[in-house]
Amino acid sequence: MLELLLLNLSPQFPGVNVFRYLTFRTGGAIMTSLVVAFLLGPAIIRWLKSLQKKGQPIRDDGPQSHIVSKAGTPTMGGVLILVSALASTLLWTDLANPYVWIAILVTVGFGLIGFADDYLKVTKANVRGVPGKVRLAAGAAISACAAIAVHQLSPEPLAGTLAVPFFKDALITLGWFFVPFAIFVIVGAANAVNLTDGLDGLAIVPVMIAAASFGLISYLVGNAVFSDYLQIHYVPGTGELAVLCGALIGAGLGFLWFNAPPAMVFMGDTGSLALGGALGAIGVITKHEIVLAVIGGLFVLETVSVIVQVVSFKLTGRRVFKMAPIHHHFEQLGWQEPTIVIRFWIIAVVLALIGLSTLKLR
Repeated sequence: MLELLLLNLSPQFPGVNVFRYLTFRTGGAIMTSLVVAFLLGPAIIRWLKSLQKKGQPIRDDGPQSHIVSKAGTPTMGGVLILVSALASTLLWTDLANPYVWIAILVTVGFGLIGFADDYLKVTKANVRGVPGKVRLAAGAAISACAAIAVHQLSPEPLAGTLAVPFFKDALITLGWFFVPFAIFVIVGAANAVNLTDGLDGLAIVPVMIAAASFGLISYLVGNAVFSDYLQIHYVPGTGELAVLCGALIGAGLGFLWFNAPPAMVFMGDTGSLALGGALGAIGVITKHEIVLAVIGGLFVLETVSVIVQVVSFKLTGRRVFKMAPIHHHFEQLGWQEPTIVIRFWIIAVVLALIGLSTLKLR
C-alpha cells in the first residue's frame, strides 16, 4: 500500500523509487512489525491478563514443574504477532498480488481457529478448547480454499505439480490431487508448530528461521534472473511473499522480547497455528513443499515424536519417550529448559542451512 502511494510522487521526489525494491520493503516490514510489537506488547499483555485472570490452564499430564513455574502466565500472545505482522504486511507489500492475499487469509484463518481454542481454554478454565476434529475440519476448509486458488494461479507447467529438490527439471504431476496434498502440507505445518510451542521461546525462533529462509526462497523463485541461474522453478509474483516473511520475522522478534524466559506471555494456539499455516501456505505457493519439511525439520521431529508415542502406546502399551512431544522427554531426562531451547534453536539453524543448500545443488 505504501509503495503505491509513494510511487505516485516519484516524478516530484525521485528518491521514493527505492520503494520499488523488494529488499527495501522487506527490511521496512521487519522494522515496522518489530516497532509495532514493542509499542503494543505491554498493553496487549495487560489486556490478556485482565481477560484471563488465572492465565493459561496448565496440563496435568505435562511436566510437573510447569504447574508451578508457568502458572498464571497469560496465553493468546499470538494476537500481538498477528496484529504487528499484518499491519506491517499491509503497509509494505503490493496489495494487488493474489499470492499475498492467499497467505494472509490462511494466516488469519488459522489464527482465528487458535483464538477460539485459546478463548475456550481460558474462559472455561480447562485444557480442551475446541474439539480436535472441529479444528482439523476448519483448518482443512481454509487450506482447501488456498490450495484451489494456488492451483488456478500457478503458471504452466507448474500447476498441480510437486517440485523435487536437487533435480532442476523434476516435477511430479499431481493434477487435482495437488489440492489434498496442499491441504496436508498447510494443516500439517500449522499443527507441527503448535506441538512445538511448549517451552519459553522454543517455537518462535525456529519459526523466524524458517520465515527468513522462505523470505529468501520467495525472492529467488519470484525473480526470473535468479531462478534461471539457480535452475529452480520460476513462479511470477511470489517475490512479494518475502515482505510477508519479513513482517513475520519482525513480529517474532518483538514477541520474543516478551516471551523470553521467564515468559510474560505465551503465544498460544492463536500464534502457533497462524504461524505454521503461514509457512505451509508459502511453501505451497513457492513450490517448495519438500524443502519446507527440511527447513522445518524441528517441527516435523516434534510431530513424529507424538505420533510414535501414541501408536506405540496403543499397540504395545509402552511409551517410546518419557513424555511427548520430544522436548518434554528431555525435560524428564533432567535437561534445563534453556538448554533444550537453545539446542533446538541450533538444530533449526542447521536444518535451515541444509534446506537452503537445495537451491544450488541442482
